[in-house]
Amino acid sequence: MHILQPKHIKLSEKESEELLKRLNISKAQLPKILSTDTALPEGCNVGDIIKIERKSGVYHRVVV
Repeated sequence: MHILQPKHIKLSEKESEELLKRLNISKAQLPKILSTDTALPEGCNVGDIIKIERKSGVYHRVVV
């Protein structure tokens, strides 16, 4: 990972459920990130939720 690349973290099932409940949305309503994206951590599968930590804030994406 490059120093300028934001940190990508795969959320656990429990964390994913809590996030969706807190935001009152479904996975389909989250922005998408391709499974071929090189920034994704090892072991990511389609449907996983990724937390991206940037200086400007925290963002979430679902792997497609």
